[in-house]
Formats: sequence, structure tokens, C-alpha cells
Amino acid sequence: MRTSDIQVGHGIDGAVRALPVRNPRTGKSDFTLDCASPATIRASALKLREAQTLWASRSDGERTDALLRWAAAIDDAAASITSALTKDTGRRRLSQIETATVTQLIRRWAARAPGLLGRQRQMHQPTATPSISTTTLPIPYSLVGIISPWNFPLVLSLIDAVPALAAGCAVLIKPSEVTPRFVNPLLEATRRVPEIAAILDVVQGDGATGAALIEQVDYICFTGSVATGRKVAVAAAQAFIPASLELGGKDPMVVLSSADPVQAAATALRASIVNTGQACQSIECVYVARPIAKPFLTALTDAAAQVQLNYPDLEHGDIGPFIFEKQASIVQAQIDDARAKGARVLTGGSVQQLGGGLYLMPTVMTGLTPDMALMSEETFGPVIPVVLFDTPEEAVRLANQGRYGLSAAVLAGTAEEAETLGAQLEVGAVSINDGSLTGIVWEAEKSSFKESGLGPSRMGDSGLLRFLRKRLLIRQTAAPAPLAVYAESPR
Repeated sequence: MRTSDIQVGHGIDGAVRALPVRNPRTGKSDFTLDCASPATIRASALKLREAQTLWASRSDGERTDALLRWAAAIDDAAASITSALTKDTGRRRLSQIETATVTQLIRRWAARAPGLLGRQRQMHQPTATPSISTTTLPIPYSLVGIISPWNFPLVLSLIDAVPALAAGCAVLIKPSEVTPRFVNPLLEATRRVPEIAAILDVVQGDGATGAALIEQVDYICFTGSVATGRKVAVAAAQAFIPASLELGGKDPMVVLSSADPVQAAATALRASIVNTGQACQSIECVYVARPIAKPFLTALTDAAAQVQLNYPDLEHGDIGPFIFEKQASIVQAQIDDARAKGARVLTGGSVQQLGGGLYLMPTVMTGLTPDMALMSEETFGPVIPVVLFDTPEEAVRLANQGRYGLSAAVLAGTAEEAETLGAQLEVGAVSINDGSLTGIVWEAEKSSFKESGLGPSRMGDSGLLRFLRKRLLIRQTAAPAPLAVYAESPR
């Protein structure tokens, strides 16, 4: 995932800076974004903090009711939000799915939050001292900040925001300046629920805006590249606030010799190119057992060649344009570097400009070596490097190389065989006999290994619990101990 760099400053004299926004299908700038000034961000943060006091004091049922009404308001505004997302990203079907996913997310946390919060409130618990008991109170952070990327603009703006709201926090979001069109229809829907509108706001801008936001919040959630994530981590440390960082991935897929090569090829293709490969859970390298390599590659290249670009008709095709123009250049540079160092391109290989948009057919490559950027850096495009292995041990070694550890996949003749190998992979989640399941399974916790992230899981119960601190009330029912108890000799 990519976001712009965290920077410092907001214009020489604090004047509003306007940014042109490119349409990924036409290549033209057809939208203008005004960057929020530091003063605007401070004012929004102050207003949110004031409103959060009332929000946190509401009962679990009252917050649940407000969240459910917010989900209904987004449902009612789904057409306008989806239309804006389509212009943001150049895709329609995934924009529809994204909007529907957000309302499911809100309803899930609305249902889950009361029980979680109730279990955190532990009243009058005994201690080893009979006269002393404790009461634990969950205290939400006042203001949570979120910096989100461009690949799934709506979902990744709200995936952390919704559980934070359910926990009793206020939230301030800085979405990517690459895909800002969805913000206005989202805020219009949000204003229909005054309780939510009071404790949720959005500030628009670039990296400097993100830097200014970090200075105003109590907890920061960032989704994006490792390079920018490091800067966010430093800024959070300087502000002395906790951070949740969901960063890049180089997700491997291991195809064992017992797997059906044709089915494995279909799974690898889908898991690699959905959303034009612009997803952190995309498969970015496939390790295939040598005995089934030939039928696998035949099936993969045949299927890749049949993929249709979503051009010129928005209503048809399998994959759309690159959302971010710069990303197309990064992907092409990785392909060219690999080809120059001896890799073979079996399908695709060249970014095409069609109607102003930038497209790439699924690109299957072989003959890869570790010195190629394609094998070590996140690609974030529809490229499928294929590497052969001779033993499961070699497959594990190959899959575990590199600095990323987000997720992976293993395909085998049985789930048990796949799980045996999957348990050896140094990643936070492994899809068994499928690929990229982390994109649809949010109920269970997972961690980001290596440089793929830091902080508690955004999935499972930790997705909410990370936004709570614990206040302990220690009750003494006996007379307080006198100083004489600690005297060196009895008096």
C-alpha cells in the first residue's frame, strides 16, 4: 500500500494549498483538493475532543444505536459514495463491494462492542489482601488519528475508525490525496447521524497534513508503505503516543506437488490480480513444486492471456487501471529490471496507456533471481513471478526470505498437508488451499511479522481493545496502615 510521504510544513505563509487530483481512467485532473492548514487541524481536534466526553459517557446501547443508524445512512447514500469511489479508483464492482463492506463493518462492531466493553469492566475483584479489592474501568483514548491509503479508500479509512468509535473515542481521518472524492458523500451521510458527526471528522491533504495530524491526536493508525510507516513511527514516538502500523507485503504462495495444478493456477491468478494487484494481501510470488510446474505454468499463462482489461467499457472486464500514476511506473521498472537481469516474460509485461488510463495485463514471469527488485520489493501490481522448488524445505526457505511478513498462502492435496507447511511461514496469516483470505476474514486476530507492521492486530477483538486504557480503582475497606508498620523497630 502507498501513501504520500509524511512531511513537515504547510506553505510558507500558511495559505491554503490546492492539489489537482487525477482521474485514473482518463488521466486528467478533474478534481481539486484543498489541504487543511495546521490551524484547521487543531480546531477540528479540539472540537472532537470536546464532543468525545459526551460520546464516551453514553451507554453501550446508545452508542450501538447511533452506529446502526450511521450504517443505515451509508446504505441510503451507497449510490453516491460508490460513484465517487468509482471516479477515485477507476473500478465499479469493487467500489460497490467496498461500500457494502463498510456497512457490514459498522454493524459487526455495533454488535460486538457492548460485550467486549462489558467484560473489560471488572467490579470489586478480590486481591491477596482480604481488605483490598479492585475495579477496572476501560478508558477510551480521547482522539484517534488515521492516515489511510488510496487502494481501498473507504474501507481503509474506516477499518480502524469504526472500532475506535465503538470503543468511545473520537476519530480524525486523513485519507489519501490520490483518492479524495468519496469524502464528501461519506460526510453528507454521516451528518444524518448527529452523534457520529460530532465525533468523526476528515481533514484533506498530503504528507504535511498527515504530519500535522499526528501532533494533535492520542493514538495514530497508519496504513501504507514501510518507508512512510517508519516516518509515522518516529513522529508518534516524538509525540509520545501509541501507533498501529499496517505496512507493505510481499505475499508468497507455495504450491505443493499434491495440488491440482490447474486449480492452483486459477487461484494464483485471482489472488494476484484482483484490484489490479493493488492490495496488501495480493500474492506477489508463487513457488511451485517442480513436478507440476509445466501444467501449472501452462494453465496460468493461458488463463492470464484470457483476462480482459476493464476498458473501454466500465461495465465489462476483469481488472481496471492503476489508481496511482506513480505506481504504474514502479511496477514497470521492476519488470524491466528483472527482464534485463535474465527473467522471462510469459504474458503481459508492458503498461499500456488507454484513454489516458494506465493498464497492465497479468504479467507471468520466470527465471527470477533474488537480486531482482521484483523479488525483494513490494510490487503492488498484477505481476506473478513463478519460482520452482524441489523440496518443501526449500519452499519454506524461499518463502521466508525477505523483509516482509504480512500473509501467505499454501495449496496442497489436503488441508492438513498445507497447514503443516503453512505453520512454518514467517507471516501473520496463511490462507490454506486458497489465496488472499485475509481480505475477507476479519473476525480472528493476526499479527504483522517483520517489516509489515507494528502494534496490536486490527482484526479480531484487538481491533477495538487497543483503543482502551485501563484505570484501576483500588478499594481499602480496613483502616489504612499506620507508618509504624514500616518502622525499623517496634515503637
